[in-house]
Amino acid sequence: MKNSIDIKKIALIVAAGRGYRAGGDIPKQYRLIAKKSLIRYAAEVFTHSAEIDDLYIVIHPNDEKLYTNALYGLNYKVISGGNERQDSVRLGLKAISDKYSSDDLVFIHDAARPFLSEELISDCIQALNSKDVDGIIPALEVVDTVKRVDENAIINETVDRSVLRNVQTPQVFPLSKILDAHLKAEGKKLTDDASVAEAAGLRLKCIQGSVDNFKVTRPEDFTAAERKLSEIEMKTPRMATGFDVHAFEEGDHVTLCGVNIPHTQKLKGHSDADVAMHALTDALLGCISAGDIGTHFPPSEPQWKGAASHIFLKHARELIVKEGGEIQHVDVTIICEAPKVGKHKDAMREKLAKLLRLDVKRVSVKATTTEKLGFTGRQEGIAAQAAATILV
Repeated sequence: MKNSIDIKKIALIVAAGRGYRAGGDIPKQYRLIAKKSLIRYAAEVFTHSAEIDDLYIVIHPNDEKLYTNALYGLNYKVISGGNERQDSVRLGLKAISDKYSSDDLVFIHDAARPFLSEELISDCIQALNSKDVDGIIPALEVVDTVKRVDENAIINETVDRSVLRNVQTPQVFPLSKILDAHLKAEGKKLTDDASVAEAAGLRLKCIQGSVDNFKVTRPEDFTAAERKLSEIEMKTPRMATGFDVHAFEEGDHVTLCGVNIPHTQKLKGHSDADVAMHALTDALLGCISAGDIGTHFPPSEPQWKGAASHIFLKHARELIVKEGGEIQHVDVTIICEAPKVGKHKDAMREKLAKLLRLDVKRVSVKATTTEKLGFTGRQEGIAAQAAATILV
């Protein structure tokens, strides 16, 4: 079995359907919403995600011109689909099975769900780290009372909604398990990949989906999608900065942006003294006017002694998400004479990107000196400043 860091993550967007219920004179996945084809929204999320290695799109053989125009400029590969969705998924899985190993993960997603988020992708991966499940299914709790009716719509009973879920995509599985399940299900009519997996006896787990991740099926859904995009466009950008300093003390390494760097000293602080991550945390908290690290994690409290600073950074991100915000870009500048951090910058960017659930392209880490002036110039400590931009 592969080490988790070697496991590939492959997105498989199913887009071979005709979409008759949505109306229009072309398949719904190619209809425009705010000047973009419906399919492009999810495709962009997968191609921009730092978590996803490859994107495959299953299309109808007659749609070459449509998908070429809709996905211009994106990095993806095409697979020809079948008559039904289940056929298209099976063909897609078979096509990629000789390119990837059995442990690699496949994210099967409907082209008609445009508002997929990078956060949901990360949540699926994290949930599938559990050893006792074979697949992860995003889902929403059923909030309305549910009735069971007969063929004449006469109510027979009220169903316990606490055990019901409305499922979404992407549905995530190890490649070999879901492929085997689809091969066994060939000829049966099942509505989604979770149903295929259930029929094969796979153990599946639901995680929290998103109300934004709805499926565009009928004409009124296009109106709802337009409304959702209008809400996104109405969000206001906010920007804030953070600054922190820590002095040196006896030790053998410093921690900067979550990366341990060998040095003749370490940084002194109540927590792990990650000066760069502290500055960035304060910048993020500033974007929503939520104070600073000391407000949320007082140094007077012993529980935070020696704490890893990623706890603070993740807390700031979670507060932004609760406010309905979205982190757009972060930038960190580390100021010191020593240690030299240049060769560690990529590792720092990757660490921050993972913690903040951002594409690494949205994370900047720089280093500079003060030309031997001031306390950093005298190598008495390290300073860091950070800037963050969010939409809320």
